[in-house]
Amino acid sequence: MAKIFEKTLFVRTGMVFMQSLIKLGLGGKGMYVLSVADEESGGVRSNPVTLVESEEGRWLVAPYGVTRWVRNARAAGWVELRRGRRRERLRIAELSPAEGAPVLREYVQRVSMVRPYFDVDADAPVEAFEAEVPRHPVFRLVGPAP
Repeated sequence: MAKIFEKTLFVRTGMVFMQSLIKLGLGGKGMYVLSVADEESGGVRSNPVTLVESEEGRWLVAPYGVTRWVRNARAAGWVELRRGRRRERLRIAELSPAEGAPVLREYVQRVSMVRPYFDVDADAPVEAFEAEVPRHPVFRLVGPAP
């Protein structure tokens, strides 16, 4: 059974620390600060995220499930990504399980700290990841948002 993500004080502190590093242009490869309008508060919510980036495109993965940023991104249809001085406001398209499974598998193989939140092993066949996509949505970054 997959571990359930809890935003403890330790986790929140780590997220704030990572956001600070990413805003300075530091942090791991593919790490960005994601910001999106929050429907509940009317403000903007931000979280550190790791993208899957390749020659075929860029994808955003929700490793901890359908969290608040996922619901807000779905509603808005766009996200803002920041790393250092660079900011991008991008439209998103949610992928089907068949489309998202290879991306999700690559993500789990690259980002080892999220593995406990999945019901499949990192080396499982792509088909096994199709069942995970509804619980861990995958979005394709499709271009500039208005």
